[in-house]
Amino acid sequence: MNERMINPVSGIYPATPDYIHALEIQGPGRMLFVSGTMGLDAKGRAPDGLDEQLELIWNNLRRILNAADMTCDNIVRVTSYLTSVDLAEKNQNARVRALGDRRVPTTAIVVRTLTPEWLVEIEIVAAA
Repeated sequence: MNERMINPVSGIYPATPDYIHALEIQGPGRMLFVSGTMGLDAKGRAPDGLDEQLELIWNNLRRILNAADMTCDNIVRVTSYLTSVDLAEKNQNARVRALGDRRVPTTAIVVRTLTPEWLVEIEIVAAA
């Protein structure tokens, strides 16, 4: 599988250092579309704090990826659903930690979640 970052610099607002405008994938053998994943423990409980929920989300995503014989290196798209704009920076920092040097297209949207305790929900697309 080959990847090509698409980041035009003329006539469009610049991408910030933590994401890119687009990612072209050529020749993927497999695509994985992951449902919105919450910061819930194995018993389905959400801790009170944002940091703890973000840690659980990314651990849960790693488990899902691992079950598909993939890692965070296979992620090609991230969408975050936040309950408040105030959560954006910590969400961004958690994503950057999880992806390391990889930059992928990402979107963050402020929404109301199905359960008030869920502060963030993240869905991803991965390719191998």
